[in-house]
Amino acid sequence: MVAQWARERPDLDTTPMALVARLGRAARYVDVGVEAGLAAQGLTRESWDVLASLRRSGPPHQLSPTALYRGLMRTSAAITYRLRRLERAGLISRLADPLDGRGVLVALTDRGRRLTDLVAPDHLETERRLLAALTAGEQAELTLLLRKLLLAFEAEQPTPPAAAAKEWWPRRRRRRA
Repeated sequence: MVAQWARERPDLDTTPMALVARLGRAARYVDVGVEAGLAAQGLTRESWDVLASLRRSGPPHQLSPTALYRGLMRTSAAITYRLRRLERAGLISRLADPLDGRGVLVALTDRGRRLTDLVAPDHLETERRLLAALTAGEQAELTLLLRKLLLAFEAEQPTPPAAAAKEWWPRRRRRRA
């Protein structure tokens, strides 16, 4: 891709293109690998994210739907859909919030906690396998570099916009063609 642009438009600096394209491709491989690992356990990435968020929140393993959708950077509607499915599967329950008469808390059931505890080691092994091409030092360096990039994005907009949202980064106006 970079070589083709260099041939067609040698005046363009395509340096960012190589990195951005590789980030996207790597993310796709990671997504597919994680999804496959979780599917073997009967879960989706989205359901795992909710269960894991509740599990790591500590006893009593409860969060508000708002805390879930903000923490997982998903829409309220997407979280509501996932919660319905997890509740039907007996992995979570919804409880009245004792501090807010109108509020609801999402709680991990005993069954949900057992499943999350069972899946977590396999999930981490999948992630380890996906990153095995990098040494521990390279993984640490990449983690720091991605953190720096994400901090810059999040300073501009704390939650990524929906895929169909208008362009937000960078805040430069596009030139009309």
